[in-house]
Amino acid sequence: MGMPYSVLIPVFAKDIFHGGSHVFGFLMAATGVGALISAIHLASRRSILGLEKMIPLAASVFGLGLVAFSLSRSFPLSVVLMVITGSGMMMQTASSNTILQTIADDDKRGRVMSFYTMAVMGTAPFGSLMAGSMASLISAPGTLIFGGIACTIGAILFAKRLPYFIKSVTPVYAKLGITNNSSERSTNN
Repeated sequence: MGMPYSVLIPVFAKDIFHGGSHVFGFLMAATGVGALISAIHLASRRSILGLEKMIPLAASVFGLGLVAFSLSRSFPLSVVLMVITGSGMMMQTASSNTILQTIADDDKRGRVMSFYTMAVMGTAPFGSLMAGSMASLISAPGTLIFGGIACTIGAILFAKRLPYFIKSVTPVYAKLGITNNSSERSTNN
């Protein structure tokens, strides 16, 4: 719901910030800076442990960043908000991808990643079409507010299910030697 924000950035650059390609470039570059910050943070982690808690947090940051960006009429503030939004987006998608690749069996990893790629990239054109249609009905800022709220609600729902998710991946982590807690290992036996 939030990922099609990028197709609406030209509307913000032109109609809200009354700029051209340079304004668009700054907004998209800010998103890239935020994504790079998150990617560096994830690459510096020593373990996957705790990464599952980052998914709802990052999705909330992404969603709330979209809402705040949609409401902002200050270009410098909007650039900062796009850094935050890009950071949340990258943290959520990369964390999900990392966990999926870690818990997937070696002989099924390709299939799992094809489904993940289809879910993330294969649905993007439909999301962009929906965002463009919504923007023509309720405005570009209204569309991003709706998408940001949907992302935040999704993050809350995922956070409520997080204990069940952690319980289901703990035996896999123990089997892979990621954890060394004897009680976690005993649940796997």
